[in-house]
Amino acid sequence: MPSLSIVVPCFNEEACLAVLHERLTNAAREAVGEDYELVLVNDGSRDGSWAIMQGLAADDPHLLAVNLSRNHGHQLALTAGLDLCAGDTILIIDADLQDPPELLTPMLETMRETGADVVYGVRKSRRGETAFKRATAHGFYRLLSRATEVDIPLDAGDFRLMSRRALDVLLAMPEQARFIRGMVAWIGFRQVPFAYDRAERLAGETKYPLRKMVRFAFDALTGFSSAPLKLASQVGIGLSIGSMLLILYLVYAWLSGFSIQGWTSLMLVVVVIGAAQMFVLGLMGEYIGRLYNESKRRPLYVVQEVAGSRTGEGRLGYVAEATANSDKPGGKGTRPIK
Repeated sequence: MPSLSIVVPCFNEEACLAVLHERLTNAAREAVGEDYELVLVNDGSRDGSWAIMQGLAADDPHLLAVNLSRNHGHQLALTAGLDLCAGDTILIIDADLQDPPELLTPMLETMRETGADVVYGVRKSRRGETAFKRATAHGFYRLLSRATEVDIPLDAGDFRLMSRRALDVLLAMPEQARFIRGMVAWIGFRQVPFAYDRAERLAGETKYPLRKMVRFAFDALTGFSSAPLKLASQVGIGLSIGSMLLILYLVYAWLSGFSIQGWTSLMLVVVVIGAAQMFVLGLMGEYIGRLYNESKRRPLYVVQEVAGSRTGEGRLGYVAEATANSDKPGGKGTRPIK
């Protein structure tokens, strides 16, 4: 069992992989010598990422390359890497090298000095990002902090160092819609911040466009807070009070002999109430959809192929052992532990 695992989810990162491998290897050797493993997870890339990973794994015995059966999304790809790694200490980092691997050694020192189970990166600056991205990220973290029952650190992404016991607790949480930085915060233990300056992306384009960011933010809110449901209740109460006041006004106007004009105002009220009802139903649907997905108990990820020596045992996914070039269809695999 290695003392250190570095887990990296990758999607269409062929331009970064060679430099990523070199910098991760140098950082790991500086920190722990040869007692480490690199776990690269190919999340259904459409470019040449998997072929490059296979080549790197053939030349580097420290590298485990995992090819998922399709694009599962960043959080599930990260979950797959964490589930299959075997190190006593685990570093989570993205493939774009915005989070410098060279910070591994000082993060390990911080972990030893403080006795922490988690050392999480806090971004002091975010170079190479638009003003819109910085503003929305700033607002998202503060909204999440106010809305959730869990104290999720501000301006902290998935870049972090974790102990094995913290990771074991994380892997005991089998929910489908995963917001890993929030789940790690929920675990507890001693968690300390590590401030750093985030660099520009090495190459390629961001894999989180606005649509995915909105979905990610909504998953975070609904996964760690009942505030949206409480908001729906408050909207319903407000509309009920408004309706009662409107009824009282209508009765007063009728008793006073006023001629009540108002097709436009009536339609406005109907539209507002209808929109509020659809909003509330939509929020309820999000939570019910989560319950539906959880009830199916499907594996969180499916591994199609592995390059390199796998030492970790997956608990949350399915690892297929049959190869794509097999003469006979089917084959066996490793199912998640129930």
